[in-house]
Amino acid sequence: MIDICSVLPHRPPFLFIDGVTDVEPGRWARGYKNVSRNEWFFRGHFPDHPVMPGVIIVEAMSQMGAFAVMEDVDRVGGSSPRMISIQAAHFNRAVMPGDRLELYFEVVSHRGPYLKGRSEASVDGKPVARLEDLFVYLKPRLTAMDTSNHDSSGNSL
Repeated sequence: MIDICSVLPHRPPFLFIDGVTDVEPGRWARGYKNVSRNEWFFRGHFPDHPVMPGVIIVEAMSQMGAFAVMEDVDRVGGSSPRMISIQAAHFNRAVMPGDRLELYFEVVSHRGPYLKGRSEASVDGKPVARLEDLFVYLKPRLTAMDTSNHDSSGNSL
């Protein structure tokens, strides 16, 4: 079993992966999020008819991508991958408390520090959401020499 917190920098309440079930490093990853009635976002979205927000589903799909690209991140000496663009997001049905959100991320292509992927989410085998042309930047780690030209956030001065 993969230790999720050793791969993702996210922590509750913004960690949306409960388990990683299968990975082919550099190619794809599969996992899930158990959607509980106690999720913080259900208090306001929507109290009388709780629905998991689409942006949270997208974030869960993106977090699953980190497990597919682990090997690529190591190869380019990168730190945490950064999602930089999604060309298309499609939503098919609502995700409700009690659902197990199945997540899949696939690497489509990789050039330099940039990676293109696609992702799918489903509940009970039925499609919930699909992301097409999700672009990821495998941000290189700063060395001690590089930090003199960057602020504390790693931004160029």
